[in-house]
Amino acid sequence: MRIFSAKSLLSGAALAATLVAPAGLMAQSGEITFHKDIEPILQRSCQNCHRLGGAGPMPLVSYDQVAPFAGLIEYKTALRDRAGAMPPWYMEKDIGIQSYKDDPSLSDADLAAISTWARSGTPKGDPADAPAPLVFDDSVKWGAGEPDLIVVLDEITKLAGTPDWWGEINSVPIGLAEDRYVKSVEVVEVNDVNHQTGTGRETVGGAYIFHHMIWGTAELDDNGERIPGLSLPWPVHEVGRNADIFDEGAGRLLKAGTAIVSDSIHLHSNGRDTTGHLEVGFRFHEKDYKPTYQNTFIGLGNGVDISIAGGERAQELHAYTVLSQHTKIITFEPHLHAPGERMCLEAIWGYTVETLSCVGYDHNWVRGYPYTDAAAPLLPKGTILHIVGYMNNTDTNPNVPDPRNWQGSGNRSVANMFIDLGIRVTMTDDQFFEAMAERRRVLNLGPNDHVIGCPLCLAPLVAPVAESDDEESDDLASL
Repeated sequence: MRIFSAKSLLSGAALAATLVAPAGLMAQSGEITFHKDIEPILQRSCQNCHRLGGAGPMPLVSYDQVAPFAGLIEYKTALRDRAGAMPPWYMEKDIGIQSYKDDPSLSDADLAAISTWARSGTPKGDPADAPAPLVFDDSVKWGAGEPDLIVVLDEITKLAGTPDWWGEINSVPIGLAEDRYVKSVEVVEVNDVNHQTGTGRETVGGAYIFHHMIWGTAELDDNGERIPGLSLPWPVHEVGRNADIFDEGAGRLLKAGTAIVSDSIHLHSNGRDTTGHLEVGFRFHEKDYKPTYQNTFIGLGNGVDISIAGGERAQELHAYTVLSQHTKIITFEPHLHAPGERMCLEAIWGYTVETLSCVGYDHNWVRGYPYTDAAAPLLPKGTILHIVGYMNNTDTNPNVPDPRNWQGSGNRSVANMFIDLGIRVTMTDDQFFEAMAERRRVLNLGPNDHVIGCPLCLAPLVAPVAESDDEESDDLASL
């Protein structure tokens, strides 16, 4: 039987043995050197930030830059899926779906190589083994690619040592003359201390002052005021967040003549007087693009009765929702606050209970995890989505300023949220069956296979689905 989930390249025991193996033993299969083994790992997963002009605190490009930090690199990478890990990607590799877009995480083999190199004298190796140096364009600050439209919001100054601030900032027209469908949106903060270090404090967000912005687009009247009515919501911006890339069949509509409006902006001091602003970058589909699926918001979380005791770890929070329509999950995005260590997403369908993803959490790097096209969960209506949050309110959690305090629900960083902000789309019966058929084709599934996150993918191989609409609906309801 083939199981379509990741398997560790090394078992936990094998990895532990590798990490403590003497250098002479490793040399039997070839010495681990910087140029041959370590430099390719750094290029793939580290240098985008850790370079001159990058967001990382030190460049990790040349041997002389990297070798003094070998022990720190070993420690930070070995954290893997917990707060403080580098690279900041916290998907747990021993449970659930393991196929994600733009995944910079390290394999067990990568970690073993880094540890062996750090513990065997950091041999440099032959420069002829080095990969070609990467060339970075620092004029491009967009992870998803250069936007077709950039909207620059107003500047705001946050003074050192001042309390957190919540509120709204001025609306800004997007300047779009015609409606366009958006394939990705990305929000970046630009401020006058982005690349400076030595602030003397370890606040949430490091050099940044915007913790989050809840925002949308809406029409304005002649006085520049928002016209009453609902604004079109867009994904929340949070510190350290990656770009939101929408499903190819579910582009978001950006309407001409609208403006970016904020419903809540949270600023915090980073220890230095800082002036900054946010820039919103949109990438568009072609002008004749039409979406196939309907975007949907599914409330999954608890913002009302959170209760976290002081001085305790491994405290659990739970939330549930029932899918009223067939649903494709595009991204999983845990949102907790400082005590949050981990969140898992579970799907319950009939007698089937599956963990789709488990993710460590770091309040300094709020990540969204986009599933690859062949791995995005396809869940029938009636599925129960369940999230579990694991909270650590003790002095072992460096993000908590005073773990003696009880914590409840709220917007402040010293209060708590418990939400999955992931992107989802809904499907008709026909679209749902078509998507499952495509999944079976792409993965070459047979009757004895299993694919996590698609409980009905194999049903047609066991009990063929009727072709008429009425019979099809009845058949789906009976599965």
